[in-house]
Amino acid sequence: MTVFVGKRPKTPPKPRSSAKARRSAARLAAVQVLYQIAQTAKPAGEALAEFIEFRIGHEVDGATFVSADITLLSAIVRGADAEQAHIDSLIEAAVRPPLERQRLELLLRVILVAGTWELLRNHEMPSAILLAEYVGIATAFYGGAEPGLMNGVLDRLARTLRPYEFGVTGEGQIPAGAAHPHTAKRDG
Repeated sequence: MTVFVGKRPKTPPKPRSSAKARRSAARLAAVQVLYQIAQTAKPAGEALAEFIEFRIGHEVDGATFVSADITLLSAIVRGADAEQAHIDSLIEAAVRPPLERQRLELLLRVILVAGTWELLRNHEMPSAILLAEYVGIATAFYGGAEPGLMNGVLDRLARTLRPYEFGVTGEGQIPAGAAHPHTAKRDG
């Protein structure tokens, strides 16, 4: 039994993070895993498991990063992998000439893939937040025109996939659980 006389010794505080920060970290981690998959052709489940085991919550270059929302991370990676062909066709349609999806740099492509999957399947999150998140990821890696390109392509995709968020009526059913653009919380 340990007996303390006087003040207890201070222990470093555990990193705390909000749900928003964990979701943002999950999106960045998903981009990293998708990049690894594209580089190595490793199966999605294997790359995801390795990333979770060796990167999430670990110290990297002397800094401990916010823990990612593992559920969201897994959903993005597994979903984007499973729907890759459909997502590629959506991106191809949204990229304006003279660009072609396959000519985009690999990192830009995987950011677009992750963002497109969320626009397709994460109906609880408004598209404006998703665009801000993925443009933010692009900005973290690029200082030139790339974040603007990311914003333009994802905006076109959002308007196509979620017309109800832009006041367009008669474009089909609003998915159950979809964020209403005027009442949704603005919390990435």
